[in-house]
Amino acid sequence: MRKRVVVTGLGVVSSAGCNKINLWDNVLKGISCVKKTEFHEDYGKLPSEVAAIISKTEFAKLLEINGITGAKLRKMSKSTCLAILAAKEAISDSKLNECDLKLKENIGVAIGSGMTDFTDICETENSFRKSYHHINPHFIPRILLNMATANISLEYNFQGPNHCVSTACASGLHSIGDSYKLIRNGNALAMICGGTEACVNPLTVAGFSRLRALSTNFNSVPQKASRPFDDQRDGFVIGEGAAVLVLEELNHALERNAIIYAEILGYGMSGDAFNLTAPHPSGKGAILAMNRAIKDSISLTAKDISYVNAHATSTLIGDNIELMAVGEVFKDCDELIYISSTKGCHGHLLGAAGSIETLCTVLACYYSVIPPTANLENCSPHNSNLECNSTEHVWNKYLRIALKNSFGFGGTNASLCISNYIH
Repeated sequence: MRKRVVVTGLGVVSSAGCNKINLWDNVLKGISCVKKTEFHEDYGKLPSEVAAIISKTEFAKLLEINGITGAKLRKMSKSTCLAILAAKEAISDSKLNECDLKLKENIGVAIGSGMTDFTDICETENSFRKSYHHINPHFIPRILLNMATANISLEYNFQGPNHCVSTACASGLHSIGDSYKLIRNGNALAMICGGTEACVNPLTVAGFSRLRALSTNFNSVPQKASRPFDDQRDGFVIGEGAAVLVLEELNHALERNAIIYAEILGYGMSGDAFNLTAPHPSGKGAILAMNRAIKDSISLTAKDISYVNAHATSTLIGDNIELMAVGEVFKDCDELIYISSTKGCHGHLLGAAGSIETLCTVLACYYSVIPPTANLENCSPHNSNLECNSTEHVWNKYLRIALKNSFGFGGTNASLCISNYIH
């Protein structure tokens, strides 16, 4: 028998907010937290001059409050630090840390990441040129993608499934979807899951710029640069951050009297099998992932869903194909389907994108409010029953069901079906 899986904790660190309350407030107001990249001279050589960066002051304050200083910092990459900070908020929010030791054998961790921070590699290369003895002994653990998962499980003594996903920009959503299945199938009571990314540096920006993937037309007005679905969009804005969710088996959550934010209903995956960096022109991979998430929800059809939190990164091709794919999935629906992307506020967090946007989708289901797409001024959906909303919308339904999409390089696609919890 399939077990029901609910969300009982949320935590986030991002440019748009370093806790779930601040993030949600900024997202609902449509406030863009994108800034100009003036903090490193090498950025002056690059065509894209904008990024969604966490405040250095805020980050330093969080590290100090949580005791991550000195020797600990030498052992961890920034992405690992971000994941730990987000996990601390989520675990505290869920009160899962109060469980006894025996239960911790059935609590797992799955934190995804798209890529390592090239800064670590470049700085270590420079050190190596000086002397072998200048290399940080913790260099290898710092660049391994599973170190966020490892450090969180070590800190809380969680001994359940220990997992790390790296599927480019779908990493965060795949981590949550995989965790959902582990609980649903009885392999864990709870999972600490999500994504983390901290790779805003000149080399990464240069690489994406050479792919012509980043926004360049709004360098003088960075807060306007990330504009999913808008007709003036010209590329994504790279961002950093981490978001972590606590997923839990329903009966276990009820026994603990935990707050239940939402329920995970289904999970779908697919591959485009088309191109390493471009989505299939027909949107076939996205359509397959969404339909599989709906089918996995067993008793649902597309007509039961009223909101799609899109992957929509603000690229010319990607946003159009996703709109076309969503239109195809919901073509037989009579009611209006709302679709939005929160990337207009916090930028594109690459491997952490799916987790921060799932967190926003969970809050949308919980608070009955569909978040807007910041900077959306002009958009023509491919289907008359799609509404790309530029302002928040009251979600006036008893059962609020959403789809959350994430797509990544390599043609990897994920979709998660989420609803508010009904007894």
